[in-house]
Amino acid sequence: MNTSTANAGKRLYIQEVAPRDGFQNESRFVETQDKIRFIDALSACGYAKIEATSFTSPKAIPALRDAEIVMHEIRRHPGVVYTALVPNVRGAERALSCRVDEVNLVMSVSETHNRSNLRMSRDESFAQLSDVIDAVRGSHVAVNVSLSTVFGCPMEGDIDPYEVFELMNRFAQRGVNGITLCDTTGMAYPSQVEAISRKARSLFPAIELTLHFHNTRGMALANTMAALSAGVDRFDASLGGIGGCPYAPGASGNACTEELVHMLSLDGYDTGVDLAGILAAAETLPGLIGHDVPSQILKAGTRARRHPAPCQ
Repeated sequence: MNTSTANAGKRLYIQEVAPRDGFQNESRFVETQDKIRFIDALSACGYAKIEATSFTSPKAIPALRDAEIVMHEIRRHPGVVYTALVPNVRGAERALSCRVDEVNLVMSVSETHNRSNLRMSRDESFAQLSDVIDAVRGSHVAVNVSLSTVFGCPMEGDIDPYEVFELMNRFAQRGVNGITLCDTTGMAYPSQVEAISRKARSLFPAIELTLHFHNTRGMALANTMAALSAGVDRFDASLGGIGGCPYAPGASGNACTEELVHMLSLDGYDTGVDLAGILAAAETLPGLIGHDVPSQILKAGTRARRHPAPCQ
């Protein structure tokens, strides 16, 4: 059976993280109006969700110090969920004042990485994020929790899946809407991804499950296919493949959105994302951030690209 025929019409949901996860790491400040124009361009491309910014302290993440302006001035498209990273209750209050659709909370499954990244123990992080959940409750704003280092920690090594599921359960008990399993430094491999994804879906069928891969070791697309085989239908990705955790050694760029959409479209999946539209947006990235981006599609073009035959 033709694979693309078998997958025809299967709906997948692509969630763009470049405006937050990508821009936060850049040494060049992306001007506020450029951010707004960039997000507006993405909004017209059919994404399920766009992570627009982060309501962290401007001292901690100066690249996103314009969070309020960005959220107030972007043009919101029906059907697109606009989410923002929120570290604490103060960040949640700022986000709520800007009419976010969802807050994204982050902590690590790895104790060592959590202390390195957030300067807290895992229990302290859980308590702080529980306060955020309480602060948001009743506002009609959804809550997603992103769990870092699910598939391995560059300092601790392998992570026991039991620790992942135990933390998922604690957040499920707190009533969160979604959980993202993050491959923070690109340590995941396909059989591991399939096993953890399948078990997570089995244990928490009511939770909206997202997978977030990094391409540090070139396995982001292979890991996506493994997650698909386990029934996952939501994926984070970053235009141009930009981004990466600044507090995790060796964490290079995220799964590249245009590469992901290109692959899934060839296999017959319906991502809802306009490939030509996101390629046009991706082409603006080098000018915004001041350097080339990892995207192979921008370099080689899509599979449909044709070249003239060489002269004989």
